[in-house]
Amino acid sequence: MSGPIETGELPAVEDGPGRRWLALAAMLVPAAMLAVLLLRRVWDVDIFWQLKLGEIILAHGGPISREPFAALHLGEPLPAVGWLAQASMAFVRRIGSWDALRLYDALCWLGGFWAVAGACRARGASREAVALALILVFMAALPTASIRPQSYAALCFGLLLALQRLRLRPLATVALGAPLLVLWQNLHPSVSVAALALGLQAAVGAIACLRDRTRPLPFAPAVLTLVAIGAMFATPDGFSILSISATNAEMSLAIGASEWRPLWIESNWINAVPVLVTVAVAIALLLRGRGPVEPFELLLALALFALTLTAYRFVLFWAIAMVPVIARAASWHSKPEDRQMPRWISLAALGLVAVSVPVLAPTRFAPSLPLEALAHLKRQDVRGTIYADFPYGGAVIDMGWPAWHVAYDGRYYRYAREEWRYNGGIENGYVPLVDVIAKWHPAAFVIQEEHNAPLAGELARSRRWKRIYRGPDGVVVYVPRSR
Repeated sequence: MSGPIETGELPAVEDGPGRRWLALAAMLVPAAMLAVLLLRRVWDVDIFWQLKLGEIILAHGGPISREPFAALHLGEPLPAVGWLAQASMAFVRRIGSWDALRLYDALCWLGGFWAVAGACRARGASREAVALALILVFMAALPTASIRPQSYAALCFGLLLALQRLRLRPLATVALGAPLLVLWQNLHPSVSVAALALGLQAAVGAIACLRDRTRPLPFAPAVLTLVAIGAMFATPDGFSILSISATNAEMSLAIGASEWRPLWIESNWINAVPVLVTVAVAIALLLRGRGPVEPFELLLALALFALTLTAYRFVLFWAIAMVPVIARAASWHSKPEDRQMPRWISLAALGLVAVSVPVLAPTRFAPSLPLEALAHLKRQDVRGTIYADFPYGGAVIDMGWPAWHVAYDGRYYRYAREEWRYNGGIENGYVPLVDVIAKWHPAAFVIQEEHNAPLAGELARSRRWKRIYRGPDGVVVYVPRSR
């Protein structure tokens, strides 16, 4: 188990106005994090089909077992990946619009960081050290932040790490941890990260017991490791989650999704900068500090960093795991005056940001999303299959289902490798327009001219199709001339 965070013998900041201003700034860091997150545009293309599926789940009263969206797969078995997140997020949007969902998602995403930060404070880390840790890891993980179920994974992982650090009685830890793990997997299928964290904690605890027989056995982490492994299958998908996850990873890599690829590829270079800065600062603090290093915290951070290097999508978990490492390394002796700062300042600042920012800065969407094009198409009263570039499929589903179905969308596990190859053939000009029409009988096309240049060129030359919209970002909409 993690012990109290030692403050070591780093030079203390002198008392006085400077120290008070530093403490105040540290208390405002959580509010600043929330403000930055709320000011970001919605950019994730998959949240749209997730929300529409969530609406169907709410209407149905549980997970949906049959495919409702993909034109060539209607009625086929449908995995229930993240069903609880989809339903809960759809509920929030239904009762409070996009602005409420944006705030809700931000609080979930940040909640993971804040939970483990609060546990660090409870174990003795200084306010300033925790604030430094939050700033560094927030900047490292920020590129991944958008409204999506992964925010629940951040919250659950942070709560798990906080639970590990609070050193409750073993039975209490198991009683709180077990339902958290099952809930996590039904919100987002990443509880395997919890199994890794708990397994490392159990292994470190077992080694400590072998070296010192007076140390307690790692009962709670050992039990929760088994629970985490079992929780992987505690969803409507059961053991099929293994094949679903494998297919999703395989198709993601085949398509070239950057978050599934290594940190060192060119498309991830910009994302790598804050990650490497955080690593450099953490190493400098660890080398400078004289306090003890908690083996479990360091091993978990190293393991997740290795995963992040090979697949950028793990950066969120790594960032949360780095909070206690940096907080422990950066802690200095806290003067009594530092701890006299009223805690309501942080809560008041958070409340002010949560209330004011959604009003002053309503939800904005990334210009890469074809929302205006789809709104224009919807006014044409078109019904049927909409052939759209696959990143646009989610927005097509959200704006037009059940009148609209899609040829492709962002669910990599939904479509077989041959179907993704066929999509690549269309985008590269190997599959002509006539074959696309014969396969899907589309009622309209919504494509980006540069991304899908061969198909866009054929549509522009065709006498059977007419362009009814062209956006500044090159998104074009075509419908039959006979309309």
